[in-house]
Amino acid sequence: MTMNLSPRVVLVTGASRGAGKGIAQAFGRLGDIVYVTGRSQQEGDAPLPGTVSATADAVTRLGGVGVPVICDHADDEQVASLFQQIQKERGQLDILVNNATCLHDDLVVPGPFWEKSLQLVDILNVGLRSSYVASYHAAKLMAAQKSGLIINTSSPGAACYMHGPAYGAQKAGSDKMIWDMAQDLKPFNIACASIWMGVLKTERLDAVMAADPEKYAAFFQMAESPEFTGRVIDALYRDKDLMEKTGQAFIGAEIGQELGVCDVDGSQPQSHREMLGGPLPYNPAVVM
Repeated sequence: MTMNLSPRVVLVTGASRGAGKGIAQAFGRLGDIVYVTGRSQQEGDAPLPGTVSATADAVTRLGGVGVPVICDHADDEQVASLFQQIQKERGQLDILVNNATCLHDDLVVPGPFWEKSLQLVDILNVGLRSSYVASYHAAKLMAAQKSGLIINTSSPGAACYMHGPAYGAQKAGSDKMIWDMAQDLKPFNIACASIWMGVLKTERLDAVMAADPEKYAAFFQMAESPEFTGRVIDALYRDKDLMEKTGQAFIGAEIGQELGVCDVDGSQPQSHREMLGGPLPYNPAVVM
């Protein structure tokens, strides 16, 4: 990874912690201008540590320009205001990473979906719908400049049973959304892709490990840094064959290896295709 001579303008949603924070930091190391969104204004606003400002500060310390924006992605007016701010301050948007996701504590609790909180379905609002709304606004900016990249963060839950039907529907919908958006975006030289992330070394995994280290030791051993996905997105953006890859869902470890991307510690994350399956094929037919 090398610093960009001309900083890109990047938006990472849901970046107070976890995957979003790691992705934002990866772009910070490259010297980019990174807008980060979330709802956590101060520690204690959420059960897990992390705030929007802390992530933005980390981006700046790493060599980029971090711009914190408090934004509830369930509120369309706040999202519209976010993109108006980017347009006014920068006049461009090069990369959008749709990562904001509503993850209920019941998500990983064993049992059938009807015995868990009905609020699990909120992931179809902040997670699926929110990605559509953000992409809607981003596409207008990118179409005007005739360039850009839109990424949805996803997982093998799109193709196998993982955490129940709400989670699966969100991930499957996220991947299909990318396939369909590509049909509209390609004539404007805008690419889009879905990235299946692996087990991530995040604050959430740390909490799980602290509660039962022996049970989850194997997961920790196979986990990748959340910055790895940011590195993959950067490599995709620079790929001369990017427009040939548009519309696809990729296993992060696989496309990372193809593009020569390593994790921050120099390791090569492993694909779990054999165990969890791979992205689903879609029919190329186009019905207007």
